[in-house]
Amino acid sequence: MVDNRIKIIVEANIPYFKGLLDEAAEISYLPAAEITRDALRDADALVTRTRTRCDSSLLAASRCSIVASATIGLDHVDIPWCEANGIEVCNAPGCNAPAVAQYVFASLLTLRNDLRGTTLGVVGVGHVGSIIADWGTQLGMKVLLNDPPRAAAEGGEGFVSLDTIAAEADFITFHTPLTKVGEFPTFHLCDSAFVSSLRRKPVIINSARGPVTDTAALLAGFSSGKIGALVMDCWEDEPMIDRELLGAAVIATPHIAGYSMQGKMRASQMAAEAIARHFNLTMPHKPPMPYLPSSVTADEIKASYNPACDTARLKSAPEEFERLRNTYDLRNEVGFSQ
Repeated sequence: MVDNRIKIIVEANIPYFKGLLDEAAEISYLPAAEITRDALRDADALVTRTRTRCDSSLLAASRCSIVASATIGLDHVDIPWCEANGIEVCNAPGCNAPAVAQYVFASLLTLRNDLRGTTLGVVGVGHVGSIIADWGTQLGMKVLLNDPPRAAAEGGEGFVSLDTIAAEADFITFHTPLTKVGEFPTFHLCDSAFVSSLRRKPVIINSARGPVTDTAALLAGFSSGKIGALVMDCWEDEPMIDRELLGAAVIATPHIAGYSMQGKMRASQMAAEAIARHFNLTMPHKPPMPYLPSSVTADEIKASYNPACDTARLKSAPEEFERLRNTYDLRNEVGFSQ
């Protein structure tokens, strides 16, 4: 008997995916290293994360018609090539936004117990940045928003320049995608020129993409006193991260800011729903999407997560970056029981 079911390759490290489509399709769960050109040859769909480069070298010989990334970012996918070859590309926008907000504010509250009266600069005001801006206001901070693409599309009201953030912010957190072309590229957005323009010795946080911040510029800024402290979750050249930057960062984690149970549930469900729509499949198991709390307090955030343990683990074994990331004990977001 011929099995005509849709064949899906799923990266094995993606949690909470099993059971979502297993009754409707033939699914193989493979480690990232085994997601190869040969493995994809007879696959109809691929569900992956950021470590798998999805381009012609992986997909050209396959019949894959959709790539679903259980992540926010898509810089690991050659989108133009996929579109030109009839392959749908989808991601999970906003899936881990509450978790990243939790990480940012847990880190800031580790450095300063009371954030009231301070100024927060949010660079990139999408799903993540919007939640961070809201929580910052709730915690009594003055919040400055920088998002040139949104300002161009919506008008400049409510947005400030990067120069204003450099001059006025006590904390600067980046939440942009990684882009190298176009009108508003974000590669090395935090470069030596930006660092030299800082006025208040701010804390710099990167929980977006590693190359949004320039490693050399961060180190020079920290050494000169332009930068007061560094909170690093995303690094250039992951997993071979810069050891000097690791030593300089007061909080240093292996790209796990968005690694919450609820965020992973959202990401897996969004990826499965995209595939189900694409092939007109039925999802027999559909758990409700975890909610986003409408209000937060500093005490709730501090009780929900302390980045000190994750920092100690990475600093003691930086060569284990990838293992620490892949075996991370997913935490609960703010508002969920521990």
